[in-house]
Amino acid sequence: MAKNKSLYVCNDCGYESAKWYGKCPGCGEWNTMEEQLPTVITKGVSNVKRATSQPVFQLSEINSTIERRISTGFKEFDRVLGGGIVEGSLVLLSGDPGIGKSTILLQMCQPLGNNNKKVLYISSEESARQIKLRAGRLHINTDYLYILAQTDVSVIVETIKSEKPDVVIVDSIQTMSIEDISSSVGSVTQVRECTNVFMHLAKSLEIPIFIVGHVNKDGAIAGPKVLEHIVDTVLYFEGERNYSFRILRSVKNRFGSTNEIGVFEMTQGGLKEVENPSLMMLSGRPKNTSGTCVACTMEGSRPILAEVQGLVTSSGFGTPRRMSTGFDYNRMNMIIAVLEKRAGFFFNGMDTYLNVIGGLKLYEPAADLCVALALLSSLKDQVLNDDTLAFGEIGLAGEIRAVSNCEQRIAEAQRLGFTKCIIPFHNYKSLSKELKVSMDIVPVRTIRAAFEAITE
Repeated sequence: MAKNKSLYVCNDCGYESAKWYGKCPGCGEWNTMEEQLPTVITKGVSNVKRATSQPVFQLSEINSTIERRISTGFKEFDRVLGGGIVEGSLVLLSGDPGIGKSTILLQMCQPLGNNNKKVLYISSEESARQIKLRAGRLHINTDYLYILAQTDVSVIVETIKSEKPDVVIVDSIQTMSIEDISSSVGSVTQVRECTNVFMHLAKSLEIPIFIVGHVNKDGAIAGPKVLEHIVDTVLYFEGERNYSFRILRSVKNRFGSTNEIGVFEMTQGGLKEVENPSLMMLSGRPKNTSGTCVACTMEGSRPILAEVQGLVTSSGFGTPRRMSTGFDYNRMNMIIAVLEKRAGFFFNGMDTYLNVIGGLKLYEPAADLCVALALLSSLKDQVLNDDTLAFGEIGLAGEIRAVSNCEQRIAEAQRLGFTKCIIPFHNYKSLSKELKVSMDIVPVRTIRAAFEAITE
């Protein structure tokens, strides 16, 4: 009898090879190839049932009614999902350990139960008694919540078919296994095939299924990349351990807009939604202090105001130190280079620190102008007006380039009491006359003009 040969599979992309590679030929990542036993097929081809043809439909014959949605009981959660849970959808929720993935899903069971929705919570990492204790801490006492502690996917599938719940939660996909597959639990093959089983189950029975996924040391979802392609929605739960605020971000959604966020606060009684993130981010803002400026970033369709603090001080070492928290480090260095070359503000021999308050991460280029003004304010020890907001993208020539959703950003700033906005000159042309009259809006073309305008 021939001996089964080892198979090497990439943890990131699922590339399979008969020999080991230091660098994956599929995705180019290093040290991701792991040895696994080949998958054993227990049924021969002769035993496979012959497939029958399926009816096809013309586009005009298909019912185009809006998909039915179920409310989670959290407005922030519903926003990220695109308006609620879509029946028959497969949702992947991922995040760092201890960030609150299981907590928010368990809390979701209470409002679902209040609406007479039967929820089946499948846990492969905790016993039923442990879940009961955690539910007690979160004040969850609905009679519509059912617990199943199981890792075998075949048993889970039969249980779902017999119980017919309205919502299913699987915690977590990395610990599920199929007996017919010889690979170890958590391998690329097991994770991929288990997800496929839940995907077919959700579509065939029209039951929404939530899957919890772990992340690796780089912050990406553990398992094959194809895992994100199988599911309908991919949600990331972000946050710092030192902060109580958590951000639920949508990076893929077949039933709603992508890059939407929901803001939550972790308390002793569980997660609580924050309906006004801008007010939360600006709480405790210092007055009459240099090195601080307020930015407005778009998270999906929502404008959020965040405080950016910069600190520039003389360095005691030969090589100045630069640090950035909540903003891309390389982009901060680019902004400093533009300030030196195009505006004549020199940071030589100066330690530079940048921090976005509240644990928020600014990915949008529109935050460039606010970052530059915060650094210049600290460099010149010039206090900026507390009621002033700035946004705009900085080009390598020192120009301030236009950004999208300008009117929405200004309206959000006006709602929170800001009276002055520094915006790109090209955005000023398209603003309505009513908005120009109701607020002091200063259009600028260059970074030097912006600093002069904000310190008047």
